[in-house]
Amino acid sequence: MPSSIVTLLPFIVLIGAMFLMTRSAKKKQQAAQQMRNEMQPGTGIRTIGGMYATVKEIHEDSVLLEVAPGVHAIYAKNAIGAVLADDEYNRILDGADPIKTDEPVVPDDASSLTGAIADEDTDQAKADKIDLGKDAPKADDAEQPAAKADKADKDADADDAKDAAKADAESAEEDKKSGGEAK
Repeated sequence: MPSSIVTLLPFIVLIGAMFLMTRSAKKKQQAAQQMRNEMQPGTGIRTIGGMYATVKEIHEDSVLLEVAPGVHAIYAKNAIGAVLADDEYNRILDGADPIKTDEPVVPDDASSLTGAIADEDTDQAKADKIDLGKDAPKADDAEQPAAKADKADKDADADDAKDAAKADAESAEEDKKSGGEAK
């Protein structure tokens, strides 16, 4: 009899593990469903695809999201991966640095601790930032090199045409003086 229990023991353990896994999965699904049901218009969310948006309208199985100012999209409720707290959502949208200011920042090496080098590094970091066109130069100041070259070619062609017209006029004047005998 004890040998039959020993042979059944792996199956009993497997059944118990399956029971615990399904119970755990069921709890996670219920928590996710409760989170989706607690959404309100104006709430910041993250979809399962990683897109951040603001909830505009909630329907039975779908939500209307504002993904950018004035840009709306309809998503299934199941596509909502997380409902975010207002401060976290604003931090993500504003691109604020997640490093807390009250914690000390430890540099990789000691060279950045000296004043002059640290200032150069700060200036270099500012120069390395990508310009997203917020302070774009005016159209008059930012004439493209190709446009400048085309303009120079047109000016040169116009000068050549003026020179040719002037040469034709001079040769016609000479023909009048000579009485057309050159032909």
